[in-house]
Amino acid sequence: MVLKKWLYTAMLMAISFVGSSFISVPIGFAKIAPVQHLVNLVSAVMLGPGYAVAQAFGTSALRNIFGTGTVFAFPGSMIGALCAGVIYNYTKKLWLATVGEMVGTGILGALICYPIARLFFTQQMTMWVFIPSFFLSSLIGALIGYIILRKIETRLTLTNRFL
Repeated sequence: MVLKKWLYTAMLMAISFVGSSFISVPIGFAKIAPVQHLVNLVSAVMLGPGYAVAQAFGTSALRNIFGTGTVFAFPGSMIGALCAGVIYNYTKKLWLATVGEMVGTGILGALICYPIARLFFTQQMTMWVFIPSFFLSSLIGALIGYIILRKIETRLTLTNRFL
């Protein structure tokens, strides 16, 4: 079972890396990548918080290695995945996990990027630079992930009724 979860984690990392490489929009110092947040929510719900954080870290590392992401991908995606996974584990409510991804990435991850930006960039920045772009990215990705997971959930429920 553990090996199966790691294989799914690797598959979701690949989907997120490729999707984020092709679908990203640079906004200021950050690049919004809604596919990352879609995959964060899917992995948080289907695999749990630990695997979701591993997926987010692996995807962020790949994006940085290949030059399609920034250092800000780490805190944003990892905190969002953790929040979504923990909230889903405790509540089993998909909509709350979706909100957890958006708040974790869009607000908490963005706030943590401020000291990182101060460390790496010489010009003065405000923390409010990150919140709109991170929140927009996580909003779009998490909502798409929510729709996909609701469709999967509906099909599984319908299938189980007929078995």
